[in-house]
Amino acid sequence: MSECNTLVRSLHDLGLAAWFGGSLAGAVAINGAAADVPDPKLRLRIVNTGWARWTPVNAIAIAAHLVGGAGLLRANRGRAAAQGGVGASTVAKLVLTGAALAVTAYSRVLGNQLLHADGVPVEGGTDPAPVTPPDLAKAQRQLDTCQWLIPTLTGGIAVLNALQGEQQRPTQQLPGILAKSRQLLRSA
Repeated sequence: MSECNTLVRSLHDLGLAAWFGGSLAGAVAINGAAADVPDPKLRLRIVNTGWARWTPVNAIAIAAHLVGGAGLLRANRGRAAAQGGVGASTVAKLVLTGAALAVTAYSRVLGNQLLHADGVPVEGGTDPAPVTPPDLAKAQRQLDTCQWLIPTLTGGIAVLNALQGEQQRPTQQLPGILAKSRQLLRSA
């Protein structure tokens, strides 16, 4: 029997797409474009304004992805238990999702530090100037790492989605189920 999971798949995939795309656009466009603002004291204001506009959309995207992911996990729990490789890819996806959530949350904490530093001269959104206070410079350097980790982690989730899509093919299901059965029989 075939179940239709269009709603949860859409929430999952569109949420992930926005999370990935928004973080990559932020790293390249928002944080990068701030360096082009002639007045170094206005650069953080530009960055903070851009991220303030994106943050609510990002929160909704992440929530949609998590709700959709939970729905997909529920719908495919039997296959995850019975088909070889599905459980491992699901665990890997959960680990990447947890890491992406943690880095995103930490980025928000660091971003709040920048939010309260309006008027401080910087080279760019994640690049301190020589006169940037040390605590702010440290937050910017940490954000520089985070801004690339988030799209890397969410991109990894997208790759695992592709793998799991392949695992759903009928030509993959039967061999996976047989391999899992053999593995269970050997360990019994």
